[in-house]
Amino acid sequence: MVLKTGQPVLVQVTKDPIGQKGARLTSQISLPGRYVVYVPGGGMSGISKRLPESERTRLKAILKNLIPEEAGVIVRTAAEGVSEEELTNDVARLKAQWEDIYQKSENPNFHAPALLLSEPDLAVRVIRDIFNEDFRKLTIQGNEAWEEISSYLGSIAPELVTKLEKYVGKGDLFADFRVEEQLAKAFDRKVYLPSGGSLVIDRTEAMIVIDVNTGKFIGKGGNLEETVTKNNLEAAEEIARQLRLRDLGGIIVIDFIDMVLESNRDAVLRRLVECLGRDRTKHQVAEVTSLGLVQMTRKRVGQGLIEAFSTTCDSCAGRGIHIHMEPVKMKAPMPQVNSQSASHDDADESEATEHEFHETLNTETLNTEEPDTETSSNTDADVEVEAKPAGRRRRRAASSGIITA
Repeated sequence: MVLKTGQPVLVQVTKDPIGQKGARLTSQISLPGRYVVYVPGGGMSGISKRLPESERTRLKAILKNLIPEEAGVIVRTAAEGVSEEELTNDVARLKAQWEDIYQKSENPNFHAPALLLSEPDLAVRVIRDIFNEDFRKLTIQGNEAWEEISSYLGSIAPELVTKLEKYVGKGDLFADFRVEEQLAKAFDRKVYLPSGGSLVIDRTEAMIVIDVNTGKFIGKGGNLEETVTKNNLEAAEEIARQLRLRDLGGIIVIDFIDMVLESNRDAVLRRLVECLGRDRTKHQVAEVTSLGLVQMTRKRVGQGLIEAFSTTCDSCAGRGIHIHMEPVKMKAPMPQVNSQSASHDDADESEATEHEFHETLNTETLNTEEPDTETSSNTDADVEVEAKPAGRRRRRAASSGIITA
């Protein structure tokens, strides 16, 4: 198709602008419904590969007489087991929606560029794409949201209306169900694992890097390989969850802790692939590199969670550092007084390490052997300081953490 200057073209935005990249447009219009995706200009139809063969045959027979020759449909996984009437209503609604769009595009009163149809708000999209009979209930706060969702769900899936529940509390729904707390954790670059390990997630211009650390996790029995493998298995499950929660996309590199046995490396990679199987976004996991890094890609559909809730710092332009024209003097480290390790109880001499015990003895000796300056200046005799019998020596556990001012 040859385009001329000033010629109006009917297009659809398939990908929002991200960073330096603009929006992605296509002239192949597709309208998503609850069970099917209607493609007005496509002559071919497709059915989700996740459905069994018997179900695919049944759906083909139903849709054969519903779709005109100049149009096509893509049957979604949610269509499994639905009746012919439900599929007919879904296709009819999408046909009417396309007719309305086409009439607006042909209307001379509409001058390009003009918005002919926009996606519904988030609440309706959640109902359309995610909410099904697998959920126990859907709690809604606010009269406007309640009316919008109940009316929409009543038109497309009346059998699910009984699962709706209106929130009657006086507080905030997200605060009562600790959703805000989980959001705050998702903004942090460090994620703690149940056993004591951690993940560190960093974003760069080219890729996303995830580092796995054991942290406080030391395992049981003194087997390092078993400890590392268990930590990596936990990390694989949490990484798959964080990718969905933060909506991370692009090239992703994961640095698991090195494992000696090939069977353990395969088990970690297999666990990662299994957990990613619940991810609706298209992804692909590559083999482990010679450096022990796992490479994978995940389709970047829209802006991630961090981009949606943050703005770039005006002071450092998002780098996180300030550049000076002269070398900066390093400040002396300060003891971390309020750290958890600084608040430990006194430990016995037998439980202290050799370095810690001698360090404590030196401190006590300095405090005890300080002579009185006035007395020492007037006598040449040796002064002996008799230490008080203190029974078992005790030491104060010192903090090993530091903070940089």
